[in-house]
Amino acid sequence: MKNALTVVAAVAAAMFAQGAFAQASAPTRAEVKAETKAAAKVPAGEGTMAPAPGTKSETTRAERKAKTVEARKEGALPKAGDNPEGSKAEKPVKGGKSRADAKAETRAAVKEGKTQPAGEGSDAPKK
Repeated sequence: MKNALTVVAAVAAAMFAQGAFAQASAPTRAEVKAETKAAAKVPAGEGTMAPAPGTKSETTRAERKAKTVEARKEGALPKAGDNPEGSKAEKPVKGGKSRADAKAETRAAVKEGKTQPAGEGSDAPKK
């Protein structure tokens, strides 16, 4: 019982001491007010704003159109709707197969009846 009281008293003393140290190092309200008055103030809405980032293009519309026409003649333009980074079918999926291979494998399994109907798998919740 004496040990418990000693521990409680030590914790309480530590908490009060921590609060006293924190207050001793903080500036007083008068000091904060003096700092605020000394700071240069600008009325709301009258300060200088940062310049807007440049949205102008370096090329003109005519230059962009000419470049597109040249690329079309060379056959360098991708077809409409094509993803220049590659389609989903080309990206490998888990197991190192392509998406098309995985879909073909799944279709074959469904045709052969190797797949479980929805909700009838081994992990289906029991009622």
